[in-house]
Amino acid sequence: MSAQAIRNAMTIDVEDYFQVSALAPYIGRADWDTRECRVERNVSLILQMLDEAGVKATFFTLGWIAQRYPGVVQDIVAQGHEMASHGYGHERASDLSPDAFSQDIVRAKHLLEDIGGQPVLGYRAPSFSIGASNPWAFDRLARAGYRYSSSVYPVKHDHYGMPDAPRFAYQPIDGLLEVPPSTVRLGQRNFPSSGGGFFRLLPYGVSKRLVQRVNEADAQPAIFYFHPWEVDPQQPRIPGIDAKTRFRHYVNLGRNEAKLRRLLKDFAWGRMDEIFLAQQSGARPEAVQGVAPRGQACAGTAAQVG
Repeated sequence: MSAQAIRNAMTIDVEDYFQVSALAPYIGRADWDTRECRVERNVSLILQMLDEAGVKATFFTLGWIAQRYPGVVQDIVAQGHEMASHGYGHERASDLSPDAFSQDIVRAKHLLEDIGGQPVLGYRAPSFSIGASNPWAFDRLARAGYRYSSSVYPVKHDHYGMPDAPRFAYQPIDGLLEVPPSTVRLGQRNFPSSGGGFFRLLPYGVSKRLVQRVNEADAQPAIFYFHPWEVDPQQPRIPGIDAKTRFRHYVNLGRNEAKLRRLLKDFAWGRMDEIFLAQQSGARPEAVQGVAPRGQACAGTAAQVG
């Protein structure tokens, strides 16, 4: 498959600025309802950007947001995008017991389906918090009716990551596909190439080349992600946060919208379900050729990620 023919997955993690995991030490969960919520404005802007670029995307949405702002969910679905789950209350999967995790993902799924009127097939754990410590989460996702996850980030990071996980789509258990955020292999390490803070930090040309490398060198779709608060330089500033968190959260917020608009035009993009899940006709997913069977790395990547 040529790079020009590859359709990449554009994903948005729908949470507000005060729900970011790195800000949890400074903003108590009990205070969320007292904060100025910016998600309606920001999702509206993102929908406009996607419409202008002719792109359909996947929105991994918090149940907490859906319950309070059902119009956000309805607008996303009405414009032809995929509604997927980010859990209910942005609790890291690795911080929950198996039963508490099940309650969270089932509650979110039911809320999103009831409001959006469409099946919810995909899930992304807050802070990519499925890894070596909680592989039981895959079984709980399958039992809850999810068909794919995008929750294992094959990088080394201070907040998340499983560096030895496969870099591309694989089946951790029967009936569930794991589609990791994109990385590039440099030397003996995987480096993020899928958005978030790295996209805000790096010059656009570098980020563009990283996506191209996934398409050209690996012949795989890239999985890109960002958050609604990352197009909102006017969001309230949180006082008293440490320098590292302040830099990570606020770096280049004022430039990100323009960079995202360029990215949307420079590549072909689509929804996660349409790229990675088989259609009702029974056709194979367009990008899951060579999906690794249960317990194995993706074909051609085992030596790279081992």
